[in-house]
Amino acid sequence: MVTALRKDLPDLTWRQFALLLQVYTTPQPHTVRGLAQELNMSKPAVTRALDRLEKLEFLRRKIDETDRRSVLVQRSVAGSVFLREFADMAGEQAEDI
Repeated sequence: MVTALRKDLPDLTWRQFALLLQVYTTPQPHTVRGLAQELNMSKPAVTRALDRLEKLEFLRRKIDETDRRSVLVQRSVAGSVFLREFADMAGEQAEDI
């Protein structure tokens, strides 16, 4: 994590990072309700984390066309790049240990 801060990668909370990983490592579609259940978080906590991740352009929200009351959470290119950089950095640090 210290290396991530030194490389100017965005500073994410554990909750934000867990949400990001959940979206990128499990099959789509993802909803706010579903993510809250899977991560044992409240819907408002998921919404706050999504606000930050959306601001960073790591995730995006879209209204579900089949159920307009539902919000889908989707991956983005910027989020994929961030996770790839983070994984590479973690791999480099593991080699040094």
